[in-house]
Amino acid sequence: MAENQDPRVAVYLDFDNIVMSWYDRVHGRQAFSRDRQRIAEDPTEPEIAERLANATVDVGAIIDFAASFGSLMLTRAYADWSSPVNATYRSQLVARAVDLVQLFPAAAYAKNGADIRLAIDTVEDLYLMSDLTHVVIIGGDSDYVPLAQRCRRLGRYVIGMGVTGSTAKSLSAACDEFESYENLPGVELPDRAAPARTRSRRTIGEDEERTASRTRSRRSPNEEQAEDQTEEHSDEHGEDPREAATRLLQRALQLGDRGDAEWLHSSAVKSHMRRMDPSFSEKALGFKSFSEFLKANADIADLEETGHERLVRARD
Repeated sequence: MAENQDPRVAVYLDFDNIVMSWYDRVHGRQAFSRDRQRIAEDPTEPEIAERLANATVDVGAIIDFAASFGSLMLTRAYADWSSPVNATYRSQLVARAVDLVQLFPAAAYAKNGADIRLAIDTVEDLYLMSDLTHVVIIGGDSDYVPLAQRCRRLGRYVIGMGVTGSTAKSLSAACDEFESYENLPGVELPDRAAPARTRSRRTIGEDEERTASRTRSRRSPNEEQAEDQTEEHSDEHGEDPREAATRLLQRALQLGDRGDAEWLHSSAVKSHMRRMDPSFSEKALGFKSFSEFLKANADIADLEETGHERLVRARD
């Protein structure tokens, strides 16, 4: 295998597996199987729509985790993208440069179509791209055990990911490293016992408008002007770029804290953030340097400067 100082990562995502497994983790064992027919008939049915929303998979958390191992050379997600459940994720995946591999509805003779296609593509890529150093397999099926073993025999570092309760122990044992989806930064298991909201959207909207009106009446002209400037610099989704960058930093620090080292080099943290979001730039946010950006986020990051060395760690 060709030597390369910068780790090069390939990611293979059995998307149906992670969606169904997380649904079962949130709503109870075999929940997706019980709701499958209702989901297929009308995913917009209020009760089903709420259950799907509570079991939404955080695509960004998965891609960011994979990017923490090195530069992403290719990322593929396998699923039937015509299914409404999967279709809701298409824009998010495409935005993260994920290649969507279409698997048509499986017949009885092809129920393991995703497993077979993913495995074939992985082995082929390893032979065609000899500089790949890491392989990330996202899916908990024991069918991936031979694939993980083959990747390791070919000299690659194999990382597995699955949902607790839906992952075969043999798969985690076959990988060099294994992580549970719910342990990723930003992923939380919803409270199944939480009562449903009973207020209508109209009532909620009226309450929010009244609150906003009272807040505006107390603002000074300078505060209103500052808010207008912030809105002008918001991204296309209406999100404040500085808030997005702060969350990116927080996730990078959490992922970088997997090893024994408590302090991380600020340059390594910045590189990690750029791998997760290539559009990140502290200068575009108004900071002269990355150190200034870290100081502005002192509530989540401790910065230590000694001579030319700058170290950073997540604040407790």
